[in-house]
Amino acid sequence: MLKQNLVKSKVGGLHFREAVFRRTLSLSAILIIVLLLSVFLTLLINSLPSIKALGVKFLYQKAWDPVSDQYGALPFLIGTLITSALALIISTPFALAIGIFLGEYYPKGFFSGIIKNAIELLAGIPSVILGFWGLFTIVPIVRGLEMKVGAIPYGVGILTASIILAIMITPFSASLIRLVISMVPLHLKEAAYALGATRLEVIRFVIIPYVKSGISAGILLALGRALGETMAVTMLIGNTQMIPNSLFSTGNTMASVIANEFTEATGKIYFSALIEMGLVLFVVTTLINIIGVRIIKRFETK
Repeated sequence: MLKQNLVKSKVGGLHFREAVFRRTLSLSAILIIVLLLSVFLTLLINSLPSIKALGVKFLYQKAWDPVSDQYGALPFLIGTLITSALALIISTPFALAIGIFLGEYYPKGFFSGIIKNAIELLAGIPSVILGFWGLFTIVPIVRGLEMKVGAIPYGVGILTASIILAIMITPFSASLIRLVISMVPLHLKEAAYALGATRLEVIRFVIIPYVKSGISAGILLALGRALGETMAVTMLIGNTQMIPNSLFSTGNTMASVIANEFTEATGKIYFSALIEMGLVLFVVTTLINIIGVRIIKRFETK
């Protein structure tokens, strides 16, 4: 009888601890949702003066003149899209090459571990450090290129910011591509090898088609990272309120203009317009991340 009571007490204690642990996890998940909603609502509420005063024209108006209370986000939207798209174009081949190399050629071993650690370290470098490195390394190279092609040798601009962005987002997409490549079923590759396919043909006709949705997800998540980058872009893009007309032009992004002007925003509409720009950026990056996660889940359920 005593043993039965001890067993029941132990079982009851385990059930109690499990229930507490489950409720703690549920509370943590709810807090994350509340946090996201609070961020969105804070941005929305503080953006209301700008939304009421400017309306939809805030998204397509070109002028940005706080003195006359004219605020148009179009130059910054275009600057954000151009730098992010160019960074994706530069980084995707490198990310794909790294993912294939680590996922197919060297999935394990000392050499693979070194490269993985290097990628993780690169992803963890603060953006301001990469911005400093870009000022001393990338800017002189781009300035020399501008002098050769006859452009104004600013050094800073769209191309310089895009190169730094490409370096920053490559580890994210490369890590995800490596992950999905390592998930390719072994029997598919063995069947292709049994038919006489070379490794290049297996990668091209078996692995890449199988993981194309995962690669797309990696690119989308990298795009979300590029859209919201602030410090490195602020240091290297030139910070001018104009629509870029070439890769060597200076410009601004939504994140960089917020970083540059938020502390100087004194007027009510000026302050609210900067917050509305942050709201637009928040919504865009959130949608991109949601799409990327859905693509990954669809890939995992194949």
